[in-house]
Amino acid sequence: MRYLLIALLVAAVLLGILGFIIKAALWLAFIGLVLFVGTIAFWVIRAKIGNRSEIESP
Repeated sequence: MRYLLIALLVAAVLLGILGFIIKAALWLAFIGLVLFVGTIAFWVIRAKIGNRSEIESP
């Protein structure tokens, strides 16, 4: 799961860079930024849920 999230982060960064380089494709930058923030949020939420379940276990 970690490798999938890292791959999504890399893809989002590449889309963002490509969108800023090619000004006509600025929408790619927007999609890249949204995907980057979404992936980070998903990762943080997933980590908190994992930590919570470890704490509650006897």
